[in-house]
Amino acid sequence: MLFDFFPSRKLTWYLAKTFITRILAMLVMLVLVLLALDLLSKTGDILAYEGNGQAELLRYAGYRMPQLVARFMPYSVLLATIITLATLNQNSEVTAMKAAGLSAHQILAPLLLTALVVAGFSFVFNERVVTRVTSDLQTWQGVDYGPMPKESGTRTNVYLTDGQNVLMARTVSGSGAQTLMRDVTFYQRDEAGMIRQRMQADSASYAGNGWRLENPRSFDVARASERALEGDVVVAPELGLDEVALGKINPDAETLSELSASIAALKATGRRTAELEGKWWHKISGPLSAVLMPLLGAVAGFGLARSGQLFARAVIGMSLGFAYFVVDNAALAMGSFGGYPPLLAAWAPFFLFFLIGETVLIRTEE
Repeated sequence: MLFDFFPSRKLTWYLAKTFITRILAMLVMLVLVLLALDLLSKTGDILAYEGNGQAELLRYAGYRMPQLVARFMPYSVLLATIITLATLNQNSEVTAMKAAGLSAHQILAPLLLTALVVAGFSFVFNERVVTRVTSDLQTWQGVDYGPMPKESGTRTNVYLTDGQNVLMARTVSGSGAQTLMRDVTFYQRDEAGMIRQRMQADSASYAGNGWRLENPRSFDVARASERALEGDVVVAPELGLDEVALGKINPDAETLSELSASIAALKATGRRTAELEGKWWHKISGPLSAVLMPLLGAVAGFGLARSGQLFARAVIGMSLGFAYFVVDNAALAMGSFGGYPPLLAAWAPFFLFFLIGETVLIRTEE
């Protein structure tokens, strides 16, 4: 009885093959266009580093392409849904299927099944590929597209606080007592938050009771004078190794298991994790949004093509799909600010637009 929900095997395969072909076509088109625009905006920054050339441009494209594929996969499913159903409607194939006794949900079933497969692929692709290239690209951008640090797990542009004071590092590599910071700046501030002194050093290492700056240079704000300090200086005594390890977490560069461990570590230190928890849930709901697109775009496939409303229906379907992405981003932002619980921020738009899509489909066709 479960398979009665689908049309015949031949028709299911025909609809699925047509749909997946258009998904791939839309995805390739979007990725190539957006990658070209992205390269135009970043080429100057990449080539600004001496010695960079065509190889570095191709390297950047290799990093960005998986990110664009992951981000625009649901958009591709939406556009493919509208094009597929509008074409079937215009060629009277939808009319023929309905005349054979198929309901709107049965016609959509092969598309929904295909979208579910696409969502599964997108989830695995994000976990296996996108997280890695995001981490590498972030590190590469942190060194201004120069040579990549040899150490694994290098983080860039880390911002840490020690009471009123601030410690910044261009890169942080290693773990535990072997943690090493490079291109370090330490800002000593007064109780009003004004900077009194700035110290800069090429590197800093853990000293047990703080962080040792090697041969630092000091700038006194009140005297507006700079001088080189003799020997090493230990700063930030309240800044421990745990705070440095958790100083900057990029949820897009971590898998579900890695992000779970980061959230647990942050909770253990009493830090706020609502934003990261929302991103954790969105790693599941984001790829699964592809399953919504055939339902939201279905309005383009039903109704008489000769009524002259086919274009209007396609616009409505596209508007519903893009409205989902707007609401989804807004909900995540509200979750980051603490306005929504993380679970609600990640899943409320999905279920809301699922109900909207079902309502529109039933009211207009069933």
